[in-house]
Amino acid sequence: MIRRSARIILKELNHPDKEIGILFVDDRQIRDLNKKYLKTNRPTNVISFPMAQGEFSEINPQLLGDVVISMETAVREAQQSGLSLEEEIAFLLIHGILHLLGYDHTGGGRQQMEMVQEELFHRLWPLRGTKPKDALSKQ
Repeated sequence: MIRRSARIILKELNHPDKEIGILFVDDRQIRDLNKKYLKTNRPTNVISFPMAQGEFSEINPQLLGDVVISMETAVREAQQSGLSLEEEIAFLLIHGILHLLGYDHTGGGRQQMEMVQEELFHRLWPLRGTKPKDALSKQ
């Protein structure tokens, strides 16, 4: 389900040939990454590490980067929002991939990123409560 979701998200965002890494961790591990790389000492739901920019981007131009998702936070947020765990993971994966593509939710980019994120999520899961594989298999 995760691999298929990532492929469809990349296709929908006009990057079907790009590659990403996806890592699932717990809250302690994502807090450590957040502290080390983003200088914030708390767990978060998703962190992206873009590799398409910067001095080593030429090594593998197909690689967008890595998306790290905290499963503990995803479970909590799914329960709070009423989404299934699969829907929550897909939502976080969309969010992470958008960051890899240069979208940012700080400052003026917040509204654009949220709009793209919501639109893409609702295209993949048009009816709340559908199983991801059912919605994704129609793509």
